[in-house]
Amino acid sequence: MSQEETRRGDGSLFNEDSIDGFLHRAFLRATGRSGEEVRRRPVIGICSSASELNPCNAGLSVVAESVKRGVLAAGGLPVVFPTISISEPFVRPTSMFLRNLMAMDVEQMITSSPVDAVVLLGGCDKTIPAQVMGALSAGKPALLIAAGPRPVGRFNGEALTVDDFWPLAARRRRGELSDQDWNRLEGCLMSGVGTCNVMGTATTMATVAEVLGLALPGSTLLPATGSARQDAAVRTGTRAVALAEEGRPPSEVVTAEAIEDAFRVVCAIGGSTNAMVHLAAMAGRVGVPLDFAGWSRTTPLLGDVRPSGPHLLEDLAEAGGIPAVLKELAPVLHLDRPSASGKTWADEVAEVEPKTGAALRPFDQPVAEGGALVVLSGSLAPDGAVIKRSAMDHKLLRHTGRALVFDGVTDLNARIDDPDLPVDADSVLVLRGVGPVGGPGMPEVGHVPIPAKLAREGVEDMVRISDGRMSGTADGAVALHVAPEAAVGGPLALVRDGDLIELDVDAGRLELLVPAGELERRRAGFTPPAAPSRGYELLYHRHVLQSPDGCDFDFLVKAPKVN
Repeated sequence: MSQEETRRGDGSLFNEDSIDGFLHRAFLRATGRSGEEVRRRPVIGICSSASELNPCNAGLSVVAESVKRGVLAAGGLPVVFPTISISEPFVRPTSMFLRNLMAMDVEQMITSSPVDAVVLLGGCDKTIPAQVMGALSAGKPALLIAAGPRPVGRFNGEALTVDDFWPLAARRRRGELSDQDWNRLEGCLMSGVGTCNVMGTATTMATVAEVLGLALPGSTLLPATGSARQDAAVRTGTRAVALAEEGRPPSEVVTAEAIEDAFRVVCAIGGSTNAMVHLAAMAGRVGVPLDFAGWSRTTPLLGDVRPSGPHLLEDLAEAGGIPAVLKELAPVLHLDRPSASGKTWADEVAEVEPKTGAALRPFDQPVAEGGALVVLSGSLAPDGAVIKRSAMDHKLLRHTGRALVFDGVTDLNARIDDPDLPVDADSVLVLRGVGPVGGPGMPEVGHVPIPAKLAREGVEDMVRISDGRMSGTADGAVALHVAPEAAVGGPLALVRDGDLIELDVDAGRLELLVPAGELERRRAGFTPPAAPSRGYELLYHRHVLQSPDGCDFDFLVKAPKVN
């Protein structure tokens, strides 16, 4: 590679009469492209996370072909390149452990490749955050189109979405679901390619990309396998060519106002708690401040879709989709920002007519006055925690109970269904040692199951507390992302069985009711876990930040802007 190419890092050399230009074109022509094709400008990289180890993203190869058609129609040269792809159900201990590695992969591929702009193809939970983080740091114009939600299935004559798995699994544990039904469920729970068909993390993060101005308006809720998503992919490719010519980097789009609006929309639609970690990481890449607690308090819950409400994603799409949500939420948003189409969001939603009443409520008739996500703090979580208010039994909004502690998943699995477990419905189940460092990677295990003996008595929700995460498809009174985590000596590490814990969601408090002197005595005996010995695990252990900072690596974060 020449010094000139290294300096520029764009696709201009494909159209130059130089040795480097000649070699660029010659190598591309080896793939069957014509001489005319390889001289097209601008060059649009299509960053694909398609993988057979990631069923949620399995449809992205087809989407890539549609993006290519849009790029070609606009006079650009499309080139598809892969990165690692991380799948929530397959990667252990968690796909979150590899999110930062994928972000670095995306960033380096964008900066090192001769492309003028990039279209990101993502889907499963951590791929979209990783791609956006990488693109923000790479600095070249970027758009995203998501894999889209899979179709809704059927089970025992009723609609089946992925969040139905949790109560069905609980029935299986209680012996209420036969082997025949359990096997049949395995074959129909995931009804096709695409991401989870509720407002889980994948759809939440696709929504975030749309609201930020990185994905075309109205693209989030289009079905994974429908013609409408392919049409959106073509339009994304066409728009990418125009964006390359404008030269606007994503950091000019993902502003403080955009981050705020994205989080408010997440709160308004009952989005995943995981969005807070990923938005914090994105904010860290561009150096903007956050006020999750304040934004949540002043954002009404308007979306009434699964897993927080009874309606399907397709019902929200019928109501007008994410643009309709933005129009209803306009009083608390900054709609003078650009959308991915090039128009401002105000212009984009001007002609939108939301169909409110079921899946989407009017601004002045919300499902609830406060947002779906509530930030907690207190003596048990000095640096914060989060709970999904919209998806919990409201009888537990204020609760005090005695702790029952589990040290890691192995301990949890060994004891949770023990008939002699010293637990009752008022107990507070604590799962620790599963945070960013302790997990490692903060796995989605915070949704501690109801102990079998209580489940058989009809207990459906309990207060649960963890330094881990939970699936965006799960529900319950689960306080997550407790920071600092137990593995680095946070107060969660000091909890003992029988300690009183107080949760007050409306007040945003999570308190450990143990005298300070006793906690100091316990702290003296704390021993952190041993560090890994090599490789990415060691790098991760040394450099990962806590959940309020997005669990990014400390050397990738940009210093906050000073006003």
